[in-house]
Amino acid sequence: MKYWILAFIIVILAACSNQETEQSIKDQITTYRKDIGALNLKIAELEKKLKSMDPAEESADKIPVEVQALSYEPFNHYIQVSGTAEAVNEAYISPELAGQLREIYVKEGDYVRKGQLLARLNNEITESSIADLESSLALATTVYEKQARLWEKGIGSEIQYLTAKNNKESLAQKLVTLQAQLDMATIKSPVNGIVDEIYSKNGEMAMPGARLMRIVNLEELYINADVSETYLSKVHEGKAVKVYFPVYPDMSLEVPIYRKGNIINPGNRTFTVQLKLKNPDNLLKPNILAVIHINDFSADSAIVIPSVLIKQDITGSYLYITKMVDGKLIAKKVYVTPGQSYQDKTMVVSGLQAGEQVIIQGYNMVSDGSAVYVKTENAS
Repeated sequence: MKYWILAFIIVILAACSNQETEQSIKDQITTYRKDIGALNLKIAELEKKLKSMDPAEESADKIPVEVQALSYEPFNHYIQVSGTAEAVNEAYISPELAGQLREIYVKEGDYVRKGQLLARLNNEITESSIADLESSLALATTVYEKQARLWEKGIGSEIQYLTAKNNKESLAQKLVTLQAQLDMATIKSPVNGIVDEIYSKNGEMAMPGARLMRIVNLEELYINADVSETYLSKVHEGKAVKVYFPVYPDMSLEVPIYRKGNIINPGNRTFTVQLKLKNPDNLLKPNILAVIHINDFSADSAIVIPSVLIKQDITGSYLYITKMVDGKLIAKKVYVTPGQSYQDKTMVVSGLQAGEQVIIQGYNMVSDGSAVYVKTENAS
């Protein structure tokens, strides 16, 4: 019995000890929570002080953007048309008479002068006829001269004198004709230029109208292009245009319009524009592709922005500018009326004013009213 009483006392004491330990732990938790709350208040106060000392910390909850101050500037719009080059002086050579090619005196790539002999046809028959005619003419001339002297002295009849004279003049005229035929058997260059292609060989037959060779002069070129009739009133002879060549990216020329076509092509509703230009170092070749920029609109003073900034919604075209509201810089959605665009620039007709700051970087991350800050050039 004594042992049971002792065991009961021990159990009661252990239970009291456990109750005191749990209460102590709860008291400690409450104390620590109060300490955490106080620490959070202190941390918040320190962060506020830190933001006031470091602008970068202050802007941590704002969207970084880059802006561009708007100002009035000139704006030019150009239409672009494709054209091809054509040599001003180019000739396809063919003989005036049919005949066999006796000799070709040039080769492809040779530079020739105007009037230079290029080739000769077989003209043996004509040369033989000329030789015979020259002998006959010499005899007729002698007879005529003797008859003329006799006629001056009153010897002989007038009919003898006239017959001799007519025979001499007739033979002389025939000789002129044969000489002309002999000249036509020689083929000469009509222009200064380069022999680009030869289509026939020695011994082959050459025919009038059939191409024998081609000579091209590269010093001057035409650029021919077809322009939509929409721009008929915008294009004038003498108006300066810009010309670019895709194969020479660094080459650009500014030349006046040389000729404006007077007929509208019913097939594609275009008219012809022709430029005439000097060929620097003969770099440009016939049929090379050219891109012509023709100015059809100009404004001396306009608001111009990058085209990529303009977005669309159901209301219209808009972009974002920055605005100060209650001491805070925010992004403001502004609806605008775009005008004409050229390359990557667009003229804004209404909705913007000079001096406003348009967002040019970060515009995809903002919405109307978003807090923003302007990144500086040296910001990381």
